[in-house]
Amino acid sequence: MSAVGTPRTPDEMPVSLPEDTPRPRSRQAPRQTGPFGVLDIGSSKIVCLIARTESDGSLRVLGTGWQKAQGVRAGGIVDVVEAERAIRAAVGLAEEQADTRLRTITVNVSGGQPESRLIGIRWHIGGRAVTEQDVRRVLQEGRGRAASEGRHIIHAVPLNFSADDTAGVDDPRGLFCDDLTARLHVVDAQQTALRTLEACLARCDLGIGGLASAPMAAGIATLVEDEKQLGATVLDMGGGTTGMAVFADGQLLHTALIPIGGQHVTQDLARMLSTPIAHAERLKTLYGSAQHSPDDEREMLPVRLVGEPEHHIAKVPRKAVVGIIIPRLEETFEMVRERLDSLGSIAGNRVVLTGGASQLQGVRELASSILGRPVRIGRPAMPRGLPESAAGPAFATALGLLAWAGGDGRSPMDLDLESERPDGILRRIANFLRERM
Repeated sequence: MSAVGTPRTPDEMPVSLPEDTPRPRSRQAPRQTGPFGVLDIGSSKIVCLIARTESDGSLRVLGTGWQKAQGVRAGGIVDVVEAERAIRAAVGLAEEQADTRLRTITVNVSGGQPESRLIGIRWHIGGRAVTEQDVRRVLQEGRGRAASEGRHIIHAVPLNFSADDTAGVDDPRGLFCDDLTARLHVVDAQQTALRTLEACLARCDLGIGGLASAPMAAGIATLVEDEKQLGATVLDMGGGTTGMAVFADGQLLHTALIPIGGQHVTQDLARMLSTPIAHAERLKTLYGSAQHSPDDEREMLPVRLVGEPEHHIAKVPRKAVVGIIIPRLEETFEMVRERLDSLGSIAGNRVVLTGGASQLQGVRELASSILGRPVRIGRPAMPRGLPESAAGPAFATALGLLAWAGGDGRSPMDLDLESERPDGILRRIANFLRERM
């Protein structure tokens, strides 16, 4: 550093930038203000949470509501009337507790066969400073290339940028380069499924304030920062599906949906034991396991038989119940292993299980054995105001949605491309419905 009063050499002189050169922006993603709501539409339950952001940036839950899912299969709506009834009940409970009325809501996307892929975009800058408009054009070009007929983009997230040979740039605005390269992660889903979702929520007097991938939400709720940086895969074991989200370098790199969940285990038990589905669910919850034990042969379990009087109870060894559960779980984890093997090194070396089906005894050990990776159970942190009954892995997606809607897990770049897309499918649907209601 030059001494006081000593002229600086040319190398030490400060660089004078033109007045219109973009200055670095804040890396903090914007936070949601005021009460806001999220809706987790799952195959087994529908959950609504209403919260607000406190002055310290933390979330406080104001209202909770959940109902048994109706009219939903494999994460998608199959009966609008039944789904509307369940959604209205869940949202109504949360609104009553929060003493507020929701107009829009952030919703998870599990149906519509969501797909995930990476896209690279190169944009010529010509040696000048990168402007915000350049970044917008790059991202819009990526959206254009990713667009597929009959599908709607849920997320188009810039993972990183490269300014000429300088890679790993989070925000390139203000950098001088000849070429700007971006790597985007795109998640999309069938337009028809989203139209059904939009119409169902419109019947509930709700608009879609945002859409989020369900596996991504589960990852936001359960992964610690080191896992997001070093690489980890989240498996959200729900009722009708198992969501998969791969994180590395602090970013979501891949999502997938495997069409097997806890309800398939229940159906296997009901079919093989000739017992009502409700009783099969009870057997799975109270006595189910993903591991055999020496006492399984001797422990006899009561099983109601389909069509027989309630007092007509058969007895089966616990070994039979466990023997039905394990093959279905093995099938699930073998499908996950194939996905992880196809992804290679980006999948990381750690797996986090969450969702209601992950709470089955022995599932962690079985997953670790088949996947060949260390496995833990992911339990989301409890925000202030959340009742104990809404805590635990079964509520990971809902709590992740809440965090995401509040501003967590988003790109630090404060660009809103949605506002520049007036012809987006969801906006057109909303306008269509408003004109006819």
